[in-house]
Amino acid sequence: MFVIRLADGTLRVPQSLTSDDGRLIGNAYVEIAPGEPDYDQWLEESITEEEEADRRRRWQEENDALEQEFLAFKAEQEK
Repeated sequence: MFVIRLADGTLRVPQSLTSDDGRLIGNAYVEIAPGEPDYDQWLEESITEEEEADRRRRWQEENDALEQEFLAFKAEQEK
């Protein structure tokens, strides 16, 4: 998950919720507006929605070689 910078400057920051014993309950985004605490910290690593969509598209298009490598590894482990 990435920190997403919206057109109005608001940041969508990924956040995980865990139970008291450490089990993952869920993942979500929390919105942080300019001027709020930690905004500047998250701004440095944020990407736009368009950049995130481009990364997702490239990953899907370029995934074939990685998938083939994984399937070969998996087949070798099953021997």
